[in-house]
Formats: sequence, C-alpha cells, structure tokens
Amino acid sequence: MPAHFTAGIRINPLRAGIRFVSAVIGPDLRGGSADAPPQRANSGWIAVLCLMVATALLLVVAGHAAGRRGYDVAPPLFWCGVLLLVVPTTLRIAWPTTARGERLFLLFLLVESLLYFKAVYSPTSFVGHDEFLHWIAADDLITARRLFLSNPLFPIGPTYPALEILTMAIVNLTGLSSFVAGTLLLAILRGTFIGALYLFFESIVGSPRISAIACLVYMGCSTFVLFDAMFSYESLGIVLCVLALAVEAASRDLVGRPRLKALGLIALLLASLAVTHHLTAAFAAIYFGALAALEAFRRHDPLRIEARIAVGLTAILAVALPLLWMQARGIPLTGYLGPVIEGGFKTLLGKILGAPTPISEHRGAPTQPLGMKLTTLLAILLLALGLATGFFRSLAMAARSGARAGWRPIQDILKRRWRDSRLVLLTFLAFGLPVSVAFRLTIAGWEIGNRMGTFVFIAVGLVVAVSIVHFWQGRTPHGWRRIASTLALAVIILGGVTSATLNPIRGRYRVAADQESIEPMGIETARWTKEWLGPGNRFTSDRINRLLLAEYGRQDARVKIKEGVFAARIFEGETLGPDNFWALARSDIDFLLVDLRLSTAPPVLGFYFEPWQGQQETPPAGAELLKFNDIKGVTRIYDNGWIVIYDVRALHENS
Repeated sequence: MPAHFTAGIRINPLRAGIRFVSAVIGPDLRGGSADAPPQRANSGWIAVLCLMVATALLLVVAGHAAGRRGYDVAPPLFWCGVLLLVVPTTLRIAWPTTARGERLFLLFLLVESLLYFKAVYSPTSFVGHDEFLHWIAADDLITARRLFLSNPLFPIGPTYPALEILTMAIVNLTGLSSFVAGTLLLAILRGTFIGALYLFFESIVGSPRISAIACLVYMGCSTFVLFDAMFSYESLGIVLCVLALAVEAASRDLVGRPRLKALGLIALLLASLAVTHHLTAAFAAIYFGALAALEAFRRHDPLRIEARIAVGLTAILAVALPLLWMQARGIPLTGYLGPVIEGGFKTLLGKILGAPTPISEHRGAPTQPLGMKLTTLLAILLLALGLATGFFRSLAMAARSGARAGWRPIQDILKRRWRDSRLVLLTFLAFGLPVSVAFRLTIAGWEIGNRMGTFVFIAVGLVVAVSIVHFWQGRTPHGWRRIASTLALAVIILGGVTSATLNPIRGRYRVAADQESIEPMGIETARWTKEWLGPGNRFTSDRINRLLLAEYGRQDARVKIKEGVFAARIFEGETLGPDNFWALARSDIDFLLVDLRLSTAPPVLGFYFEPWQGQQETPPAGAELLKFNDIKGVTRIYDNGWIVIYDVRALHENS
C-alpha cells in the first residue's frame, strides 16, 4: 500500500477528532437561534402550572409533617413535591417558543415557591443560625431605637445594619412582628432579585430565552434555595449588587443627562451595599474594577469615551465606598474573615500538593443520603459540560465580527475587539465554579466555596444558557433536544436543593445540628428566663441555647466568660479546674444553662460550642455537665429534666 495512503489513514481520524472537538466546544453560533418570533403568553399553561406548584407545596408540607413524627413516608412525600415543583415549571420556562412575559411570570412563580419551600420548614419562626443573629439584632434595634448596639454573638453584625433598618421600618408601618416583617421583606427581595438578574442578562445578550435559562441555572447554586433566602444581610446585599449590575448594563449606551442620572442611581445602590454586606460589596468592587480594566484594555471607538469614563467612575465608587464605611466604623474585617480565608487556602493547597489529610477531615464531615449526593454530583457534571460547550460560544457573542462560525470571533477577542466587556468578563468569571467546588471538598475551605457560589453562578448561568441554546437545543429544537436539555436544567436546580443542606426534611431533635436543634423545650426554657429572671442577664451556654436565650429570653448571651476564655472550657471536663474556676468567679456571668441532651449523641456538625473546636466524636458524660452541682456558691434554679440553669452570681461575691 502506498505510503501516502497509509499516512492519510493515520491522519484522517486525528483530523476528524479535532473537528469533532472543535464543533462541540468551539465558538460556532449557527447551531441555534436564540429566540422564536414574539408569542402571546399562554394563560392555560400558567393556570396549570400554578395548580401544579400549589399541589407540590402541599406535598412538601405533608413531608415535613410526616418527618416531625418520624414516619417513613416523609421522604417520598417531600421529594415528590420537590420534583413536581421544579420539573414542569422549568420545562415551560426553557421551552423555545414560550413568550417573554410568560417566562418572567413563571420565574417569579418558581422563585417565590422556593422561598415558601424554605419557609415551611419552620413557618412560625426563623431557625437558621445566621437568621437568629440578625433576628436578635433586629429586635434589639426595635426595642432600643439605636444603631450599632453591641452583639457578643455577632460582633461585626451591628456595623452592617441595613437589613435590620428595613425590617424595623416594616414593623413600624404595619405593626407586624419582626418575624413576619422579615419574612415579608424576604419575599420582596426574592422577587426583586430574580427580576433584576433577568434584566441584567437581557441587557447583555438581548435574548429573553437565554436570560430566562440563565436565571434557571443560577437557581442551581447551593446558596440560592436556603442560604440567600435567609433573614441575613447577604440576602439583601446580593439584591443590591445585582440591581447595581443591571442598572449599569442597561445604561451603557446612554449619553448626557440620562447617563448622569443612571450613575447617580448606581452610586446610591453601591452606598447602600457598602452598609449592608462586606463580601457582596467586595464582589461588586471586583466586578466593576475588572470591567473598567477590560474597557481600558479593549480597542475603543473614540466616540464612546463617555461610556469608558462612566465605567471608571463606577469602579472607583464600588471600591471607595466600602473602604470609607470600614474606616468610619473601624470594622476589623481582616480579623473577622482573615482566619477563615487563610485556613481554607492552606487546606486546599495541602490537598493539591498531596499533604496528608487531617483525621478531622475524614471524621468531622456530616453526611447526606446517597440520593442527594448523586443528584448534587450529576448537577455538577452537567454544569461542567455546559461550561465546556458554552465558554467559546459566549466569547463569540461578545465579538464584533459578524461571523457565526469558525474561530474568527475568538481572533477578534484576542485582538481586543469586542462589543461588550461585560460578556467577556462574565465568561471568564465562570472559571470560578471549579475553584469553588475544590474549596467545598475540604472542611476548612467549605465556607469559602459556598460563599463563592453566590457570585460565581451569575457568570455560570450565562455561559451554560448560551451552551443550551446555541449547542444542545440547536437551530430547530425538537424531540430529545428539547426534552433532554430542559430536564438537565431541572436536575441542576434539584442539585441546588440537595447541596443546600444536609437534610431538608424537618425531623425530630438532633444534637448540635443548628436548625434541627431548634425545638419547643429550648424555646420555652428561654422564655422562662425572661419571665422569671427578667431580660438582660448575662448567660452562657452551648451554641444553640445561646441563640434561644438571646432571642426568646432577651438575655445577654455570651460566647466568652472572660476575655480569652471561651465558654466551652468550663463545660468540658469532669471537674472545674482551678484556672477555669477562677475565670468563672472573676467574670461577670450571672447564669449557666446546661443542656443534658448534649450527652446523648455526638454533635451532628462536629462541635457543641464553636466551629473552631476540634471535631468531637463522643458526647460528654452527664456527670461532666452536672459538675456544677458540687461547687460552693453555685445554685441550681431551674431543672426540667433535660435543661438545667445554674445561678453563679454568688461566686463573684466570694471571689
């Protein structure tokens, strides 16, 4: 056989493989049309989906009710409700021929339904740890009518009071309780967020279909369903941030007076963000700073110098306003966030370099049911596939070239010719997803990865949406192309549900499990302290009971009994050693609350008192917790069989 013929046989498969890979991940935009001709909203579909959502939420509520009673039917009821809530609505929103107005309505329906899904876990009170901290701060503000009150449980919280101010305004206007006012505020914030996010995407890509799908992908973020729907300052911060992004993107083509008005609105939003949440303000500074750098780097039309200046001014405001607020209030942000960030990076770097994993990394991680793990893993794989097939296509959409096939658009990007720096920036920010997933694989870095997701998914949503429209669904989506891609979106959203919490079904009390540890016995004990001891007494206890004492009992709950001496020290050990005894005697603590249920099981989250404790695998003995019975000057004033309150004020007199 001739040599040139055999060489061709060897080369052709390689060329075919390269062409296949290029067709899959390349910048080809000919595979699909972003939007169908304008359609009218289908009221019939809207009515059917509203009925389905109502039925789904009833199933979710039934699942929680069964879970509280320990019935085996709880998981099937709950997860059937979740599937019925997510899948049909997602299919309709992502359907290629759905009208813009219908997509928007269904997005609002889905996001508010997911908020209700979160709220019915505890319909009469907040139960999240962060929610309690802000609930306490809101009640303090409503009671004292003064800002910047000290909060031993959350020292940095009072310096970012925007959420509490809004809650107090609703309470004053309506007469509602702080819990109801906070829940109403969350409903408004959730709707505002999804509307602003949709308009932000639409301003960049000009496609209602891509924008709606990008919003659906964002709902797959692990923080969307629960963490960012909590009564917490990040829930308000992310709304202000996305509003600022949306206003800036929508005003990019304005000139003269309208542009100045838009810049004033952006400045107001950024100033509000600066007093709301530190991390979200930092993301806004990074985003606008990077956007200004890209605008300075790309080749500009001389006639658009005004837009370039406006972006630069926005970046200066985004950086300067949070720094000015931190300087004015003396906020020790480095000491608050520094140890978390340092520990996370050290642990991740150790894993990359092959350092031995600490025993606590294996033993201390709480576990999930297998089905939830598999759903989360499948969602991550689908997101990775969407990023791989959408990255170059997203860049191609930003290119000035009119070519929709081949690598010409990418060449234009490399030559610094693109029409919108926002699209380029978001495309590259999507690389943050694998970084956040890597952090989540470690205990020390889990919080960093989780918080990153809130911001990274703005970019991930856009890139995956471009992939679905321009590659997976194709030019004329029909049959499996329609169904498979929309089912993949539903799986991504379900992955956001399964990765948001260890156990989303309300069950019976579990030891040191945050929201699963909030139950009537602890609440009634805290209320007893307010009624019989009066508010404002100095208490210390475990992590859960401190929250209950501060909110329901209105007590001054302390993390430390004295500067440098954390409460855990006096509760641990069979005896109260001399150092701990004198620390307690010379402190200003009035009462100790001991929860004997801590002795019944290891902590679900790995610690009883503070996250930085070593992972504890065995519970303390009951004798350790009751050692205060034998200490002179300590009096037991309350005992319901499980919870004991000791009066230690006589110790201070004797010392």
